[in-house]
Amino acid sequence: MVGRGYAAFRKERVGDDDAQYERWIARAVGGDPGRDADGEGDPEDPARAPGDGRVRTWRGSGRFSPRNQFVAQALEDAGLGTLLIDLLEEDEADDRRKVFDIELLANRLDAAAHWLGLDPETRGLRLGYFGASTGAAAALVAAARQPEPVGAVVSRGGRPDLARDALPDVVAPTLLIVGSFDEDVLELNRQALTLLRCAKELAVIPGATHLFPEPGALEEVARLAEQWFLRHLSADSLARRDPSRTNTVGPIPTTF
Repeated sequence: MVGRGYAAFRKERVGDDDAQYERWIARAVGGDPGRDADGEGDPEDPARAPGDGRVRTWRGSGRFSPRNQFVAQALEDAGLGTLLIDLLEEDEADDRRKVFDIELLANRLDAAAHWLGLDPETRGLRLGYFGASTGAAAALVAAARQPEPVGAVVSRGGRPDLARDALPDVVAPTLLIVGSFDEDVLELNRQALTLLRCAKELAVIPGATHLFPEPGALEEVARLAEQWFLRHLSADSLARRDPSRTNTVGPIPTTF
């Protein structure tokens, strides 16, 4: 169950000139589950997870979205602590300019990642990003700008084309998951794949459309994401990328 066992997500200053992110994060991880089906985030206690990284999933649909809840639960069942968070506030979510403002979304993800680095319970954890639609583009931009803590990225029906300029700079292994019937988005992901220089893979789920409502489709998304994170956030994988840092990471992630 997402949010189980984590009583308080501390409010921390995320930067001397970005105090507004403190207020945003406080709202984004709080909220009333009964208030809004696209509400804000709640974290799973990382101490309960055997691994030591974090994976994130967010807006497009919120933390109460059945799709996001399903994937987060699957990751938890694999032993990964999870945190779901929205990158837009309620009054911003209907503003299409902000939904497609990848810089805004990436800045907020950067701030949240920095905030996690300040919390004693999460400081030093490896990060993995899981994003859908424009959230996937934000994840790729954030991973390119701050490569050090990010160990893997997974995009579900994402728009990596909106992060086009950042794609060559992404270091974290990246998995793009698209349904075979989501034809326009599939073509955009194929084009984006050619621009990525990191370890990369395009997984096409036969018969699936954009939101993966078909029987078994979302289960396959969760399975592929789990395998990707387990493979690329492990200590052995990190050692292959940077032998000097073999002792800095444990076996896996969490979800934003």
